Amino acid sequence: MRILIWHVHGSWTTAFVQGPHTYLVPVTPDRGPDGLGRARTWNWPDSVVEVPPERLRDEDIDLVIVQRPHEVALVDRWLGRRPPMVYLEHNAPDGDVPDTRHPAADLPGVTLVHVTHFNRLMWDAGPTETTVIEHGIVDPGHRWTGELERAAVVVNEPIRRGRTTGTDLLPEFSRAAPLDVFGMCTEGLAEHIGVDPERCRTRDVPQSDLHTELARRRVYVHPVRWTSLGLSLLEAMHLGMPVVALATTEVTEAVPPGAGVVSNRIDVLTDAVRDFLADPLHARTVGDGARAAALSRYGLSRFLDDWERLLKEVTR
Repeated sequence: MRILIWHVHGSWTTAFVQGPHTYLVPVTPDRGPDGLGRARTWNWPDSVVEVPPERLRDEDIDLVIVQRPHEVALVDRWLGRRPPMVYLEHNAPDGDVPDTRHPAADLPGVTLVHVTHFNRLMWDAGPTETTVIEHGIVDPGHRWTGELERAAVVVNEPIRRGRTTGTDLLPEFSRAAPLDVFGMCTEGLAEHIGVDPERCRTRDVPQSDLHTELARRRVYVHPVRWTSLGLSLLEAMHLGMPVVALATTEVTEAVPPGAGVVSNRIDVLTDAVRDFLADPLHARTVGDGARAAALSRYGLSRFLDDWERLLKEVTR
């Protein structure tokens, strides 16, 4: 198939474009949000082809995957037609969650795909045909060494996003272990939360280096209160890292017993961080369990097979 998809979520798209199709990605001269083109920091195959918007009317397109509400209008304007359409929802709803109506709820002929069962439960999709295809990860390999007695955290814009990403919990975790927080717009985080900068270091490293850097830390901490299931958590598990995470959204499904410590009690979580720092053998054993669980549920083959079945159904 020839599939039109915007470059919105780099990590998710990296897994999706490993399939057998041609993926048309809009590109604009400014490479803005609606025309980022091919990823610069992820390894995408040659089957991902950049196409300027003005050429899309002349392209054979079998299916469109939209990920943001305004992309439906872009399809109408740029293509002048509507091929079969899938609306992929990456996020949990914001606002008045029990009654949050999904933008695709009233779109005729659209299939809505969620990345977690929690998200499907929380969004009101009305009569729209809805399904779940859980995440898949391009396996980075077992890289954990745990040589650094520090905890890794991955979060973008922690200062702006605040309680949503558990930024306010970092001082408590920093007392259990020195933190290395990776992500965009993390500068000044230690000062913002009132922690010694050595107990909360921040780094924005290229995607190509992130996995190696994470795997050098003893444990992965996921303090997120409310968001979709973070791919960084699943990637850390693939790396063979033991994980410590809040029992929110889909985390309790993703991290089974033996793969880490999941709780909404901060004392339980911080004690677990201390235990992993003090006992590297324990950390390795639990990390092996995390990798096995992630490969079993979030492996790339299962992900691509699920999408292949759906794409065939939608275009039938």
